Amino acid sequence: MREKPKSTEVRINKFISQSGICSRREADKLIKKGVVHVNGEKCLTLGAKIKIEDKVEVNGKIVSPERKVYILLNKPKDFITTKKDTHNRKTVFDLLKGIKERVFYVGRLDRHTTGLLLFTNDGEVAKKLSHPSHKIKKIYSVLLDRNLDEINLKKIKKGLIIDDELIKVDKINFLDSRKEIGIEIHMGKNRIVRKIFENIGYKVKKLDRVAFGPLTKKDLPRGKWRKLSSVEIRNIKFFK
Repeated sequence: MREKPKSTEVRINKFISQSGICSRREADKLIKKGVVHVNGEKCLTLGAKIKIEDKVEVNGKIVSPERKVYILLNKPKDFITTKKDTHNRKTVFDLLKGIKERVFYVGRLDRHTTGLLLFTNDGEVAKKLSHPSHKIKKIYSVLLDRNLDEINLKKIKKGLIIDDELIKVDKINFLDSRKEIGIEIHMGKNRIVRKIFENIGYKVKKLDRVAFGPLTKKDLPRGKWRKLSSVEIRNIKFFK
């Protein structure tokens, strides 16, 4: 008589992380808060193992591991980086037609900024790419309202005090003209690139993110998306 296969067991924090809602560390915090239930019973044990078929709820909602997906979008202007907009404006999720998995964006772009935006349901990867300690580089192409002079270029290279904090870029250089600037920065503060130039009296006419960590949007038309290749997935998982 054939033996019944044993149920696969997995740690509860890994199970929650694989559902795509958060990282393992954040899952542990949810367990401590008492908002995780397994088969109707509150789970307060960090490192507890459960069966794949167990019913797991977080904040009253059932979660289950999903197939991991990684999507790169070349965001157009005037799309809001949010799931739903209270003013009924267009959102980046309106562009992700055909994606059945529940994904979230990694690294917000403001309404007027275009370029590379990553989506995934992999909480571990999202945490790694978002956390300041990993210093993930972002490269932007900036079009200013007028030429950037040498004095202000030196100011940016030296560092600027913005919102009571010293902000330094990793690299900055001219592109096709002195109005067009390439800038590399690892800080992920809201609107930080625009604030850098506004701080010294310039207006940003166009801002485009061309690279995020090891990813680029090369050959991807504006408003279109594609899934990452196996090489790209490996790169973002083990990127340093």
